[in-house]
Amino acid sequence: MTEQPLQPSRPGSRIRVWYRPMRARDRSENHRVATPLELLFDLCFVVAVGQAAAELHHALAEGHIGHGVFSFGLVFFAIWWGWLNFSWFASAFDTDDVPYRLATLVQIAGGLTVAAGVETAFEGDFRVMVAGYVLMRLAMVVQWLRAARSEPECRPAALRYATGITVVQALWIARLWLSGTPAVVAFFVLLVLELAVPLWAEHRSGTTWHPHHIAERYGLFTLIVLGEVILSATNAIKEGTAEPGHIGTLISLAAAALVLVFAMWWLYFDQPGHARLTRRPTLFTTMSWGYGHYLIFASAAAVGAGLEVAVGYDTHTLHDVGPIAAAMATTVPVAIFLLSVWLLHIGPTNECRPIAIGFPVTAVLVVAASFMPAPIHVTAVLAAALVALTVVATHGEPQR
Repeated sequence: MTEQPLQPSRPGSRIRVWYRPMRARDRSENHRVATPLELLFDLCFVVAVGQAAAELHHALAEGHIGHGVFSFGLVFFAIWWGWLNFSWFASAFDTDDVPYRLATLVQIAGGLTVAAGVETAFEGDFRVMVAGYVLMRLAMVVQWLRAARSEPECRPAALRYATGITVVQALWIARLWLSGTPAVVAFFVLLVLELAVPLWAEHRSGTTWHPHHIAERYGLFTLIVLGEVILSATNAIKEGTAEPGHIGTLISLAAAALVLVFAMWWLYFDQPGHARLTRRPTLFTTMSWGYGHYLIFASAAAVGAGLEVAVGYDTHTLHDVGPIAAAMATTVPVAIFLLSVWLLHIGPTNECRPIAIGFPVTAVLVVAASFMPAPIHVTAVLAAALVALTVVATHGEPQR
């Protein structure tokens, strides 16, 4: 059969060049990978992650531990929640046409506005951050309304998403008029409402997100956050070298930090991220895995701030932080990271008992390292030992 020459397109057909109906994507689609737009989205959001980690470091360095940790948790939720909602929606409905890209641009603009408001948010002024957050979330509403229009089977869930997100954003704006304890209480109420919207929207008819694609997206964001940790530690060590007499100490600390980050990478990616999503694709499993990564992302980002504190303490530039507090700025986030990876990727009932037991035991030992000399070095050794344990324990097992 000979190939027919292309015919001039009708005027109405040109819409297909820049617009595609937003149909639900196939959950079993082969070779489903992250798109360049998703990678750009991640890179823009990591700016906000870096700002949050930097402000956490400043608070810890000044001895404001409680305020710094609390503020970091609030700020990081806004960053993480915006990223999570975009990623799951894209997994189910990414059309990569012009309207979709423009809506994503608005979300990126909202994310960068959130980043710009991180510093003032740590001081108690959330106006800039809320403006960016609401902009980001309302762009998501537009995407859900578009999905509701184009995909009848997903319309009830899409409309519930759009309604829930809109109502909660109005409440975030109203919260700006509160202060003190009522503002804190309102934050946690709104946090619960935000987390409840997907549960409400998906409980009857879920969206067709792709498990391998979601696992890859989470893995890529983990990589970017770990890269931010390396950048933070490198900048701190670079500043520390300006002070004479600390070169040997900083080289040793840099080596320990590199081993630690490499071990965190190894332990996260040693088990396939999609295994739990495909083995038990229930709403509870999906939500617990997706939501639980807040602890992985936040703790990994906090490790960067902790390493900066360690550099400051070892170079004697910190005067408001004692040795145990300086050590726990790194050891506690590392322990949370290990426990979170254990719960989400390993599990206490894992068939490989050394690994199932090794993660929580190592987390406890890492916290105990806070009371030892050279706590960062001990933590790096413990993390490397856990890596060695996983390699030996899984040697000879069939590939998953």
